[in-house]
Amino acid sequence: MGKLSGITVLDLTQFLPGPAMTVMMADQGATVIKVEPPAGDPVRAMAPFENGQSVWFANLNRGKQSLVLDLKVEADKARLRELIASADVFAESFRPGVMKRLGFDYDAVRAINPAIVYCSISAFGQDGPLAGHAAHDMAVEALAGFMSVNDGPDGTPVVPAVPAADMGAGLTALAAVLMALIGREKTGKGDYIDIAMFDTMLPWCVHTASGAIAGGASPRSATQRSLGGAAFYQVYATADGKHVVLGGREEKFARNLLNALGRIDLLPLALAEAGPDQAPLIAFLRETFLARTRDEWTHWMEQIDVAFAPVLDFREAFDQPHTAHRRMVVEADGRHHIAPPISFPGETAWVPGPVPEL
Repeated sequence: MGKLSGITVLDLTQFLPGPAMTVMMADQGATVIKVEPPAGDPVRAMAPFENGQSVWFANLNRGKQSLVLDLKVEADKARLRELIASADVFAESFRPGVMKRLGFDYDAVRAINPAIVYCSISAFGQDGPLAGHAAHDMAVEALAGFMSVNDGPDGTPVVPAVPAADMGAGLTALAAVLMALIGREKTGKGDYIDIAMFDTMLPWCVHTASGAIAGGASPRSATQRSLGGAAFYQVYATADGKHVVLGGREEKFARNLLNALGRIDLLPLALAEAGPDQAPLIAFLRETFLARTRDEWTHWMEQIDVAFAPVLDFREAFDQPHTAHRRMVVEADGRHHIAPPISFPGETAWVPGPVPEL
């Protein structure tokens, strides 16, 4: 019995943001009916595969039921209307206007079930100058300003490693749906939620783009504390061609490391403004870290209170003891799953629900 047992979700979403939201609901006991077109969610075909299913698909669609409906066929539309009558949540991620053409926009769905919580997830929202613009994660990040600081040392933007707009939309959608369900407990009425990936990204820049938020200039990575201009929030190469990071700028961390290196005289540089003032300290630390391998530095740092970490690849990250201790990778039915990051005291150990065939 999860926290969402008794909640029924009709999930018409595909790819990443919507399924990321609804799998979190399924993991907490909601009945999630994944309504798929005859060809299925395209992610079903995305390699690599494990025990007959896409790893991506399995991790975002476990515990759901799959129902194939062709919403251009009247009999299948009638079946969806039947399901809407008793559902609590309706989630869709089509481009704006598609659901209205199919006859399942919010007004149509609300007419069947006034208590339903209807959530639309799109790149730029249901209205506005960009509403009809085609985009996946990176294009949204580009238009939201984030790609400008997702850059290398030469200032050239690079492809982001984290699909922040996708996953941010999924998390924000989940929060909104749960808020609406709580609100429904008080009023008995459903709600409509318009989640834009673009909108969900913007609040994530408050610590780096404060000047621009206030109407001033945009940040440049080389002069930002959190984006590459500070010695103690920085990536350093090691003797074996791997990397480590210093990930905390507090004075105590700088003092501890510089003391251990015999260069406490450099402490004023660590406390200086990010950018050119810290450049000599960054240069010293670059030379220093090149003297040992990544793992040698990791061992050396164990006795020092410094916000330090080796840069691990995913294989190393999944295999480390802390991941096992937190039970964050779970194997079931011949498949590996990233476990939910949300759990509650007293619950039995989490087991992934079965992955639905089409």
